[in-house]
Formats: sequence, C-alpha cells, structure tokens
Amino acid sequence: MAWRCSGSSNKELVENLFRADLIKSSRVRDAMMKVDRAHYCPDLSYAYEDSPQSISHAATISAPHMHASAAESLLPYLKPGARVLDVGSGSGYLTAVLAELVYPQEEDGNGEVGKARVVGLEHIKALRDMGEGNTKKSKRGQQLLGEGKVSFVVGDGRKGWSEGEGAEKGWDAIHVGAAAVELHQELVNQLRSPGRIFIPVEDPDGYGQHIWTVDKDANGVVTKKKLFGVRYVPLTDAPR
Repeated sequence: MAWRCSGSSNKELVENLFRADLIKSSRVRDAMMKVDRAHYCPDLSYAYEDSPQSISHAATISAPHMHASAAESLLPYLKPGARVLDVGSGSGYLTAVLAELVYPQEEDGNGEVGKARVVGLEHIKALRDMGEGNTKKSKRGQQLLGEGKVSFVVGDGRKGWSEGEGAEKGWDAIHVGAAAVELHQELVNQLRSPGRIFIPVEDPDGYGQHIWTVDKDANGVVTKKKLFGVRYVPLTDAPR
C-alpha cells in the first residue's frame, strides 16, 4: 500500500498516507502537514515520493510511511511539553515533525508546552549542519531553533545525549533512525518513566532488522516488544 501513497505536493502525500491508514491519528497528520518534506530532500523531484532518499554520508531520509509509523508509535508520549531525542536525525525532517507534536503552535502560550525540547543527534557534523540548515528553510523552523525548542548536536547516538541544558532530565520519547546492533542500555537509562524508545535493531543472526519498542512504565519497569521487519542504515560512530 505504501508505494501508492506518493503525491505531487506535501498535502497530497500526507492525505494519501492518511487515507491508506498509514497515518492513523489527526495529530500526526496535522504535524506532517506543517513540515514540508521538500525542505529536507536534496532532490526536489522526489520530495513527495513515499520512498527513502539518499542525503549523503551513507545516510537517508526515510520513506514518509516509516516516519509516520515512528510518530504514531511514540504518540502516547509526545504530549505538549514533552522532551524528545531523535538519534540519527539526518535531514532533520522527523525532528521537525516531532517538534510540531510536542510544541504545537496553537498552544504556544501554554506553560507546559514551553517545557518542550526536541534534540536531533547526529554522529557526523555535516549531517548535524544539514538538519539545522533544512529546518531553517521555514519561518516555523527558524522560530523553534531561535527559541531553543529544537536543537541539533553531534555525538555518538548509541550513548544517547545527556549534555546541555536540561539533558540530564532524560527523555519522554526516543526515536532512533538507524539500526543498532543491540538495545543500547544507555538509551534505556535516559528514558523517563513513563517513556518509549522506537528503534530498529539488527537480528542476532545478522541477516535482518526489526523495529522494537522499549517501554518504561511509571515504576521504572522496562518492557521490550519486537514489531516488524525493516531495512535501515547502521547506527555507528563517526568515521575516524
């Protein structure tokens, strides 16, 4: 079904995903409507295709239906004012969508919303800079960056992010956009209670990958669930 969801505009792409039930909630639909994928794709002729696109440095911008799947999975923890870490943020597209979910424009004056933070974490500086530069292409993105609601940093995604103002408080939701060789404990340690991680993980035999969710309940009890098969680029440190 996903391959039929491409459109000639961002609006048509998102509407097609919604009609196909790949976007299930109005919140995710509205957030993806607000973030023009063309700002994040290097080849504008493919911006509204429901397929992954190369963005250099052996990285990709995932297919829109995969971004929708991630947002839908994390949605219960993406309440206005939530703290979100996007590991392997790449183009910055999903980082911006997540920001729209936890910092909606219509609630800018809400005190809880003001606590929202979304951090895009990349292991290569050029990709960090790309994500920030793409986000600056819209006035809304400039606002979120200027107010410190969204930021892009460089680091080893396998270790999460615990630097900078407020980072020690942990994360309500963690999205990982590259395949890990294991469920890294440092990410679990940084997850708030309650909270959720959405992460692709290499199968033990090395021949496949699956999406896993890692939930931490209000008592700190961790539950791991294997969902569906995928194909992502590997989660690594920067080349030396």
